Amino acid sequence: MISSPVVGVEFAQTGITGGNAVIQGRFTTQEANDLAVQLRGGALPVPVEIIENRTIGASLGRDSIQSSITAGFGGLVLVLIFMIAYYRLPGVIADIALLIYALLTWAAFVLLGVTLTLPGIAGFVLSIGMAVDANVLIFERTREELRAGKTLYRSVESGFYRAFSSILDGNVTTVIACAALFWLGAGLVKGFAVTLALGVAVSMFTALTCSRTLLFVVLSFPALRKPQLFCPNLSKTANS
Repeated sequence: MISSPVVGVEFAQTGITGGNAVIQGRFTTQEANDLAVQLRGGALPVPVEIIENRTIGASLGRDSIQSSITAGFGGLVLVLIFMIAYYRLPGVIADIALLIYALLTWAAFVLLGVTLTLPGIAGFVLSIGMAVDANVLIFERTREELRAGKTLYRSVESGFYRAFSSILDGNVTTVIACAALFWLGAGLVKGFAVTLALGVAVSMFTALTCSRTLLFVVLSFPALRKPQLFCPNLSKTANS
């Protein structure tokens, strides 16, 4: 409510005519000017004609939310399948880290009381892609080191070391964009920015800690310490 004026008794029968009325009260000059600006806000010098009037019930919004959640889980499953099919053993490790990421992100949403609107779900799904992107950079660096003739342990170690700067740059720029959206955006845009920023932060943590720990645990098993499981097209001469 901007103001609650009372119409004088002289207008009780005829109403306000001529388009002019006076609001009396204990206003300062600045308060009166501010009130005048607010009353004029949104005024258009053209006639407004109602062309169509639609009423959207709550069930439509609920169906949209459920469809978005289904799409999110479907995208997550497709990403898991792709990582295993393309990266083999590292893909399995990335999938485990991605599941940990999803649980941690969901826990962060619950602890912070984040409301999952449609833009919020979109931010979460987009952060899944950011989480996979970090693992892709690490695994591709590892393959490059293996093709260069380094040992498996050194290749994995170099893969994390060389990919760190790229992962950090990509995540920092995304977080800066999220901060700008949260600062300048409206409610729905802020929800998108919050979920995306949380997802990016958690994805960087899982990629650099969970994936690294799981990879070195796998290397402790002699049966899994085979370069071909990390780079299928690696030639024996390059490995030697």
